Amino acid sequence: MFVVPFPRHAHPFNRVLEALLSDGAFERCAAAAATPAESEEPRIPTLEVSESDQAYTVTLVMPGVAKDEIKVAIDGRRVSVDAKAAAKATEATAKDGERIVYRETSAPRTAPRYARRFTLPHELDQTVSAAKLEHGVLTLTLAKRLAAQATQITVN
Repeated sequence: MFVVPFPRHAHPFNRVLEALLSDGAFERCAAAAATPAESEEPRIPTLEVSESDQAYTVTLVMPGVAKDEIKVAIDGRRVSVDAKAAAKATEATAKDGERIVYRETSAPRTAPRYARRFTLPHELDQTVSAAKLEHGVLTLTLAKRLAAQATQITVN
């Protein structure tokens, strides 16, 4: 902590600033910012969409996510993707004959969550759609629902 001297006849703002810094409010705010919240906001993965006549190809980048942790829901034209990366223990232990000299751990590392929702221009057919995860990149092939072909009805 540093001290900035202010003359007593200084502007009232300076006295308010001095009081704020001296009562420890700044340290409390810094400590709160360093501690991760219990319910972290999910990260928004980057999205790339390409289109063909039959389907959309959607690519989302979600590093550290396993296949079984991804949930993809299709509802008409809306698509939602939710995923949580597997938590990894990063505690380093000292081996025989070694000792830990310095370690920075302010809080346990939490696994990132990802969430993305988007709407496409055409209805989607989820029975034909597919998903593939490779090296942290999720590729969705979302088939377009074909419009019903016009049929001719005979009049009796």
